[in-house]
Amino acid sequence: MTLAGRWTATLDDLRGKGRYRAFRPPAGIDFTSNDYLGYGPQCQPAVTPELPRSGMSSRLLRGHHAVWDEVEAMLAAWHGAESALMMTSGYAANEGLLATVAEPGDWVAVDEVSHACIIDGLRVARPRKFLFRHNDLNNLEDGLRAESAKRPEGRELFVVTESLFSMDGDTAPLREVADLCERYGAHLIVDEAHTTGCFGPRGSGYVDAAGLRGRVLATVHTGGKALGLPGAYVCGSKLLKEFLTNTCRHLIFTTALPAAVGAWWREHIPRVQADDAGRRRLHDNAAGFRAALARHGVAPAGRDYVVPVIVGQDEPSVRAATELQARGYDVRAIRPPTVPAGTCRLRVSVHADHDPAVLDQLAAATAGVLRP
Repeated sequence: MTLAGRWTATLDDLRGKGRYRAFRPPAGIDFTSNDYLGYGPQCQPAVTPELPRSGMSSRLLRGHHAVWDEVEAMLAAWHGAESALMMTSGYAANEGLLATVAEPGDWVAVDEVSHACIIDGLRVARPRKFLFRHNDLNNLEDGLRAESAKRPEGRELFVVTESLFSMDGDTAPLREVADLCERYGAHLIVDEAHTTGCFGPRGSGYVDAAGLRGRVLATVHTGGKALGLPGAYVCGSKLLKEFLTNTCRHLIFTTALPAAVGAWWREHIPRVQADDAGRRRLHDNAAGFRAALARHGVAPAGRDYVVPVIVGQDEPSVRAATELQARGYDVRAIRPPTVPAGTCRLRVSVHADHDPAVLDQLAAATAGVLRP
């Protein structure tokens, strides 16, 4: 078979399974993006003619600018962390952090439904991996207990989880996970991609809202969801930042974000911190939408503003999403490999700026398209 033939066969197989993907421009009311606080439509960078609009090179060459020192200091203060390190994306931040801090011979326990960038970071690092059942503390403790009893000299244990899971919509039992890490001498890393801006009195995330900042090795935050900003960052100790700056290939060999984007961050962080009203609207809207679904006999998984409605198979999920799109609701079907086979779903992303009446209408429409 030729290379073109191999590719064509793969695409034909995806079509046959109902898993073929194609780009679709935004249309209708946004229930798909992760713009949880509703900043996207109006969040635009300030005009900064004095700042470069290209990264030009990596930060360690000519891509650094003093604005990033300001931004990182603001972010560290926001989270009550010693330091923050800006990266180009959440994917690069997660993959780069794990590929750098974990080494062959170390042991890493990771929740089985963690994002692909976490799994890919471990593939690069090549530690011994333990996938524990989703949010199963007993299964995690079994792994930690067995591993701590035989840990080789100089080898480290890590536990990695998301705080709010992007496809399941539930949250990790972080206090209990932190307790287990301390009991067995493991380092805890938390991906805060879907909670940054949305939890806590100043929006700094789930870890800070739970009072766990001093009990984690690192947290990863993205700007591309609730904050409406390009880029991402890692929070942790000053030593961690220094170590990543000198050894993380995802930072060293990547063109830096433009300094003009740094000005955007500098301007926008205080807005996010002050937006308690937006956070209240977000959580109220999520509770209202879930209650409306329940009134129509639909029981979504998880909690809060990521609302997965499990359909099951590929074709019915795509068909339901297409019908909702035709009615003006931009809801997408989530299929393997993003979620396990047999758990295809409609993933509804509730935002702070959604009209409660429209959410009620979407709940009724969702129940309608799911009826046989």
